[in-house]
Amino acid sequence: MSGVRSQASGSSSRMRIRNFPAAMDEKYVTQVWEMLKKAIQEIQRKNNSGLSFEELYRNAYTMVLHKYGERLYTGLKQVVEDHLRNYVRVKIVESLDSGNFLEVMNEAWSDHTTAMVMIRDILMYMDRVYVEQNKVEQVFHLGLAIFRDHVLYQDFIHLHLRTTILSLIQQERRGAVVNWTGIKSACQMLVALGIHSHDVYVDEFETPFLVSTAEYYRCLSMCFLVSNSASLYVKKVEQCIREESERAKRYLDPQTESKVLDVLENVLIKDHMHTVVNMEHSGVHVMLSNDKFDQLASLYGLLQRVENGLNVMADAMSRYLHQTGVATVREDCERTPVVFVEDLLELKERFDEFLLMSFQRDKMFKNRIQTEFEKFINLNKNSPEYLSLYMDEKLRKGLKSENDENAEKLLDKAMVLFRFLQEKDVFEKYYKQHMARRLLLDKSISDDMERMMISKLKTECGCHFTLKLENMFRDKELWATQATSFKEYRENNVRNSREANSGSGVSAMLSYLSLFLERDVTLSFIVLRTCTASAFYLLQVLL
Repeated sequence: MSGVRSQASGSSSRMRIRNFPAAMDEKYVTQVWEMLKKAIQEIQRKNNSGLSFEELYRNAYTMVLHKYGERLYTGLKQVVEDHLRNYVRVKIVESLDSGNFLEVMNEAWSDHTTAMVMIRDILMYMDRVYVEQNKVEQVFHLGLAIFRDHVLYQDFIHLHLRTTILSLIQQERRGAVVNWTGIKSACQMLVALGIHSHDVYVDEFETPFLVSTAEYYRCLSMCFLVSNSASLYVKKVEQCIREESERAKRYLDPQTESKVLDVLENVLIKDHMHTVVNMEHSGVHVMLSNDKFDQLASLYGLLQRVENGLNVMADAMSRYLHQTGVATVREDCERTPVVFVEDLLELKERFDEFLLMSFQRDKMFKNRIQTEFEKFINLNKNSPEYLSLYMDEKLRKGLKSENDENAEKLLDKAMVLFRFLQEKDVFEKYYKQHMARRLLLDKSISDDMERMMISKLKTECGCHFTLKLENMFRDKELWATQATSFKEYRENNVRNSREANSGSGVSAMLSYLSLFLERDVTLSFIVLRTCTASAFYLLQVLL
């Protein structure tokens, strides 16, 4: 029991904190400072295992409490400067001509920041009181500033560091394996040395890095253009952008990635976009001619990264479409009107696929396509008539093998061309004639298809445009009803058919037919299809 009691007593005596002195004379202050100075130097030499951080904190607290904070702050600054100047900088300078400069630099930086963290913990009370009251740098930031001024900016160390990092990056671009963790540590050091800004990082590395990057890729782009097609150039540029982005993410400061990508976009894309788009044997014209959807999509994705890039591509597409469209609408005696329209529909379908698969449904490209179609489709004055003949062909016999859904799709495609017509009144004139012929000769595929087509035209142009067409269709239905009535009348009088050329039978039939003639002379042709030969002859005489 006595052993346990004595052990507890000894433990409590070690844990007891001595009272702070009520006053400090110069001798005592010097003694306390020398103890703190020695401890700081031991920390800098990485010999801190035997130090009592509690006692060191208490002594620093005592100095600040008795208004000796300035002496403590000034003394700390001098100790750190002496260590960096007389030991750290000498070691770094000796490594300048060796192959391990970056490793030595990063090690010195790591040791210094580790030491400053421990020193900051000891002098925490000074940070909270003296530093705040006198508006000076905190202990850790003071250590960074001293390293920057007495190490980095001395003996051309900053220039050598910049050259080393840029050289390693160039080597990696050419395929070499480099110590990228060393580059990352150096970049983090430069950022930290800015303390409250990125100025040191920007001035000592980022700006020179962006300049060297522009020069490197400017030369590389010329080599790409000389030895590659447009599609291969796009692939190589995409690879360069991807690699630089990964490189920036891996070991550069986050703010640098967007800047270096801007450099690549200007040098690799913007400076050469006209050349790539208009390459004679592989540019946009060739891609469009050979339906290279993937290549066009890649080029579109690349050009949308730079200002005005898509306009350059859209201009090239417009030129190609205009040339192709003009050739399509040129008069050709060997082409029927139906083939003429089908060629236009095929061209429109191709560019709809380009719009969907290559141009991401871009509104500008869509408007360019519509504008060009409207231009060249109206160069041929017969376009309205040909389109009406195409619809007439489909509504008479062309759609018999199609179901209603497919038939409607074909008519919808034709309506797309109709929207491009400027002389819609000319189309109306021909369509009315062709529709009348279908109705009078009963050649229409179905009444439902006719109604659907009239409805589409009405949606596009309004009710005034289709008023006559709707009246014609209603008359046709009325004619059918009257023809049925006439047929029933004739069948009821079949027993008098032998007397059809004379007497009351013929008179009655002609009297009935006169009802049609009073309404519309044209209506009689519907009835004629149900008349006997003699009645037909008499009706012709009457007409």
